[in-house]
Amino acid sequence: MFKSAHAVTADWKTGVDSCLAQLGQGPSSVGANLGFLYITEALSDSLDLILHDLHKRSGISHWVGSTGLGVFINNQSNCGEFFDDPTIVVLAANVPPGSFMLFPASDSSGDPGVDLDRQDVASETSKKDWPAGLPFVVAHADTSNPNALLLIEDLAESTGGFIVGGLTSSATPKHHVSGSVTGGSVSGVIFSPEVPVVTALSQGCQPMSRTHTVSRSTDNLIFELDDRPALDVLLGAFGVDSVLALRGLGGDVHAALPVAGSDTADYVVRNLIGVDEDHGVVAIGAPVQDGDPIMFVRRDAQAAENDLRQSFEKLKSRVGDQIKGGLYISCIARGPNMFGRQNAELELIRDIFGGIPLVGLYANGEISNNRIYSYTGVLTLFV
Repeated sequence: MFKSAHAVTADWKTGVDSCLAQLGQGPSSVGANLGFLYITEALSDSLDLILHDLHKRSGISHWVGSTGLGVFINNQSNCGEFFDDPTIVVLAANVPPGSFMLFPASDSSGDPGVDLDRQDVASETSKKDWPAGLPFVVAHADTSNPNALLLIEDLAESTGGFIVGGLTSSATPKHHVSGSVTGGSVSGVIFSPEVPVVTALSQGCQPMSRTHTVSRSTDNLIFELDDRPALDVLLGAFGVDSVLALRGLGGDVHAALPVAGSDTADYVVRNLIGVDEDHGVVAIGAPVQDGDPIMFVRRDAQAAENDLRQSFEKLKSRVGDQIKGGLYISCIARGPNMFGRQNAELELIRDIFGGIPLVGLYANGEISNNRIYSYTGVLTLFV
């Protein structure tokens, strides 16, 4: 059993009442044992009250989630995304007992690391007793922590699992849910291989150049590409002859770092920070080393929609109609900002997968396969 519900109201109590009514979930029900909870920023100050009420009244003991820059809902009755409106979305899930464990983040004033050996486990079954195979992790990383990327890498190493999720932010420091309201680090849930899932990453940019080689650099400053001034290579990639013309392309111009060993030509997008016209230097939002591959991409709505449809259709061909529920994490720079209309991504999900129970959020960065991406969408389906 997977069910999703949502409510749009400034009164958090009314919102919880509505969600529980839609779920048909109460203390006498044993239909679900794990809940995903996402809310918009307008309700962030009430997150602890919302969680307490859901925990007390739903019969669901374990909750995980976050405040989002926007939230998603999909089911047989509803399909939509919400940004400024005070909105609660909930996914109630029934997974095998002992097949998951929550890992609460530390308080932002405490140790930012994640030590799974000290965390509460959702049942008496410990990780070492799980079936053979890789665990699957849904994680929310707090952007206020400068070590977010390192924490994701540590989480991947300590669990040996495949991680999906998003980078979250809020005016409220404690905006994560993982058993309790917390913040400042990484939180989420680990599923054993007993819980079958499939996932796909969809890019939001169009490659504009072949892959180049960093031939001289320092940290995030690139002096030369292919033994040529980096700025000359950048201008050539976009067919312009001046920095002024490059700026005319707006904020759609980015660098991309190819993922080593990828059989799908995968890459992570990083922002262009600036250029030095006098010295031909390009600065990007990530450190590089001499010998690293790099290419240039442009944010493109049509390319993003095409890639989204292709990735979803591939998933559909793999799983057919055996879908119980789903989670979707998308970049805040996508949505109406990229596609020019609200609900574009959710309408595509609905077109391909129908009214499956699904919730999700817009994030500041997306996590897939233990890496942090930008301008992407990450869909996870429970099958």
